[in-house]
Order: sequence, then structure tokens, then C-alpha cells
Amino acid sequence: MIAGHTQAVEQFRRAWDSRAIHHAWLLAGPRGVGKAHFGRTAVRRMLCEGAGPRFDEEGLGTPADHPIARLLEARSHPDMRWLERLPKEKAEGLARNITVKQVRELGEFLNLTPALSDWRAVVIDAADDLEREGANALLKMLEEPPPNTLFFLVSHAPGRLLPTIRSRCRRLDLRKLDDDAMTSVLERQLPEASAAERRRLIDIAGGSVGRALAIAELDLAPLEAKALAILRQGDKRNERRVALADELARKGAADRYRAFLDLLPSLVVREARELPAQQQERALSAYERVRELTAVAPRLSLDPAATVFQLGGILASVGTERVP
Repeated sequence: MIAGHTQAVEQFRRAWDSRAIHHAWLLAGPRGVGKAHFGRTAVRRMLCEGAGPRFDEEGLGTPADHPIARLLEARSHPDMRWLERLPKEKAEGLARNITVKQVRELGEFLNLTPALSDWRAVVIDAADDLEREGANALLKMLEEPPPNTLFFLVSHAPGRLLPTIRSRCRRLDLRKLDDDAMTSVLERQLPEASAAERRRLIDIAGGSVGRALAIAELDLAPLEAKALAILRQGDKRNERRVALADELARKGAADRYRAFLDLLPSLVVREARELPAQQQERALSAYERVRELTAVAPRLSLDPAATVFQLGGILASVGTERVP
């Protein structure tokens, strides 16, 4: 089931039913709104339908007990490949990029004959993570695509992709989810949470299910409270931002650190709406700087402690105890 993206579902379903379908789809939108889920669901529909037996499900639905669906859930379907950053060999966390080696291995897969139907599929999550050589290798595949092969490129920032890649894709925009869609998804994903807890997650997450689940799973609420204290009250002696930086730089905190970076811009925007005019202007200026730093820090592998300390300084510039 795909919640909140009815128009995108209808567009893909019409194209698929006609079989006069574009070979590459750019799934564009903010983080956490379900782009990778959309790609996975579209692939399941096409490969289940391509292999049979026939079924009648609305949208991109497929029977849960379909044998092809079970293969896809296990990531063992021979006609589907999923490209994503791999775990680091000698450290915690994921590699910075999807490597050119991974893309070239994809080329080997595309040279094979489909095994279970006439169709093959590739999901790249996210195309933003392709290293330069990998992007160029993918471009060659998109320029001369094998028959009956669909590519799904997930992108949080499509403007950063090679223009030549964008031009060879049909774009589907998946926007932030409204409250009803968020409620529907969180009721399924967090059945043990109370209605009040889910409501709070919706208020914080800004239309991103991924962000809401990260907040719940990684216990981000205390981090949010500490960031809000800096933003509202300032940090004249640097004590608050030092404590926050120490907490997020310690061993084992990599996932919380990344989730905190993802959360922070929306937190600043939400808080700005409640501020008086003079302070609101400072908050909007801080938002731009926070958004820029949280975007570049993971890509450049900036030091977490230094990054969080710098972010704390930006937040403190909004508070009543203004930093000079």
C-alpha cells in the first residue's frame, strides 16, 4: 500500500498498463516520504504481473502471498537489483557513495536474459549517492537501455544529478504527506504507540514518515528538546552545544547523529512560525544556514562534534541570549 501519493500511483499504473512505458523513472521528493517504497511497490507489481498468475488489485497492489512477492521481500528475485550504499569494511556505518564497481556489476546483470518473466527492474536508492564515475556508467545504460527493463532512481535532490541523467528519466514528484496519510502509515508501523504519541511525531516530522520513524526508533525526542533549548534561550557559555556535540559524537551514535541532521531544519522552521517578527527573521536566516550545513556534513564526512557545535551556534543566534 502506498499512502498519500495517489497521483503518482495513477501515472505509473497507466503507463505500465499500456506497456508503452518509459524505461527510467526519477522518483523525486524530500527524504522519508516513501520514494524507495514507491519504487519497491512498483517493481513488485510489474514483476508479479509479468510472471503470473494473473490477479486484480487496485493501484500498485499485489497479493501478499504471491510467490514473486515473497522472492522480492527476500531480495532474492533474479530479475531485480537494488543499488544502495554498502556497509564500510573496517568501520561503522555506510560507505559515502554507491561505487562505480556496483554500477558496472549492474551492467553484467543487464546482459543476462530475464529468468522469471520478460521484465527486469533496477532500483537505485539514492541516485544522489552515486560517485561521479558511477553516474557516468549509469548514464550509458540509460542511453541504450535493454528491452523490458525499468530503472527507478530515488532522488532527494534531483537538481544535483547529472542533467543528462535527468533528461533520460520520466519524473514523478512525491511530496510531503498530509496528516491523514501520516496517521495511516504510523498506525501500521507503530501500532503500540498511543494516538497522542503518533500525533506528536506527525507534528515534528513535517510530512516525512521516515523522519517520524527515526524519531521514534532512535529516541530523538531528548535531542530535539536540547536543540530547542538552545534555539529558544541561547547558549552564552557554550555549555549546551558542547553537551549536545559530545552526545552525538560518541561511539555508536552515528545513526542518531544522521537522524538529528535530518530533523534539525524542520525543527527550526516549525519554531520560527511561533516567534515574534524580529526573532522570526533571525530564525529564517538560521534555517538557511542549518539546511546548508546539515546537507553538506554527511557528503563531506565532516567531524560530528564540530558540526553539531557549529549548528548549536547557529541555533543560539536565534535565542534570547544572542551570541555576538
